Formats: sequence, C-alpha cells, structure tokens
Amino acid sequence: PIKFDALNLLLNSNLPMYFWQLNTRSSKIQRTHSSHAKMISLKNQSFLLQILALYSPLIHGFNVILAGGTGELGRALSASLAKDGHDVTVLCRNAFLAAAPARVSSDFGWLGRSFLEKNPGIKLRDWDGGDLLDIVGQDWLGWQDDTLSKADAVVNLVGGYTQQREMAQERIVRESLRVNPMALQITVGPKDEELKIITPGAYAAKVARLKHCEDLVSVNCGSYECIRIEANRIDDSCERIKKAIYDRLG
Repeated sequence: PIKFDALNLLLNSNLPMYFWQLNTRSSKIQRTHSSHAKMISLKNQSFLLQILALYSPLIHGFNVILAGGTGELGRALSASLAKDGHDVTVLCRNAFLAAAPARVSSDFGWLGRSFLEKNPGIKLRDWDGGDLLDIVGQDWLGWQDDTLSKADAVVNLVGGYTQQREMAQERIVRESLRVNPMALQITVGPKDEELKIITPGAYAAKVARLKHCEDLVSVNCGSYECIRIEANRIDDSCERIKKAIYDRLG
C-alpha cells in the first residue's frame, strides 16, 4: 500500500529516534497491511515534510474499484481498504438505494448511510452492470471514465451465477481495455466444490460461467489475478484479495 522507494529512504535513515505518525488521509501516505506496519522514526517533522515533498510522486494510496461491492464481502473489503488509506469506489446498480439509511429492497445491494459516513474513503457510483437492457441506476452514464480510467485495481465481486455475472465481467474487461488497459484486474469466485452447497442446481453451467469470467481476464488483460475463496470466510477472503493487490501493485 506504499510505493516503497520513499518509504525505504525514510526507514533506513540513521537519524535519532523521534516517533511521529502521519495522518493517513491528509498526507496520502498509507499504513501498510499489518505485516508491514511501522512507525517512522525521524528527528523532526519538518525534515520529514521536506522528504515527502521531494518524493511525493512515489508515495500514494491506490485507487480500487469494486464491482458488486455491496454484498457482505464487498462491505468488509471496502472498509478494510479504506482503513488502509486507499480510495475505494463501489460500482452498484443503484447508488441511491445502496446509500439509503435503511435497506429498501433485497433486490438491490445496500451499504447504508451510517457505513459510508464511518468510511469516507468509500464512494458509490452507478453503473450498467453489463446489461444495457436492465439499467436501474439514476446516473450511470460515463461510469467508465469516472472510475476505470483512474483505477489501479478493479475487483469483480459481482455475485449470482446467471449470465449476468458473465455480462458484468465482459463489460468491465472491455471498458478497462478501452480507458485503462494497465489496471490490475481481479476476479473473485467460490471454489467449484462449494458451488453445490452455496447454490444448488445447474452445477455444470455455473462452473462454466466462473471459468468464462476467469478466461475473460486471463486472455485479455496483461495484469490479472483469479481468486477462488471459501464460503463464509470473509476475513480470510479480504486478506487474500488485499494481498493480491499489494503484491502486484506494491
């Protein structure tokens, strides 16, 4: 979560100890995930600010886009990324309903006003979900240029095992290649053997759809990860996805 050129310069300096921790939001310097968390030891704050001014292009948070990020995994992952200091945009079919104080309908994803107030680094954006015949958002036009063009990583968490899942993945890949082909593409799905438990019926078709989504990124994208997760292990899944982002971008 940090561009390590400048971080190493600071941590390897032989200066007298003075513990000082940066404000992660205002400085755009992020704490690394737990295995890399450190306090920066410097003699004084002014010297640190001079170093940051010199190396600021090398130190910044990531811009992460979560498609289908209004589910249980998306809620946990977006909050964890925002806590690490990254900017997170959740693509959802109806941002107005997703941000409502209380859930209006089970047909649409929901994060809630209080969740978003606690996590100001998370923003919502309407998108078409890959299905131009079933658009329910109010302001979906231009979502590609608003989000994908600035993305460091795009994580597809779109649920369901219908053709909608494939359409969403195809839309993400097509538009990413158009506006930002260098973005890291991550597709997330359950392990094949768990599909029968999670969603009984049409097992072969669902396995094929998951494979098709993975093929879309592996064949077309230069930077990608295909992650299979275990059901009901939200924390572990978040850590795996974050590790993929940090390892590939850090």
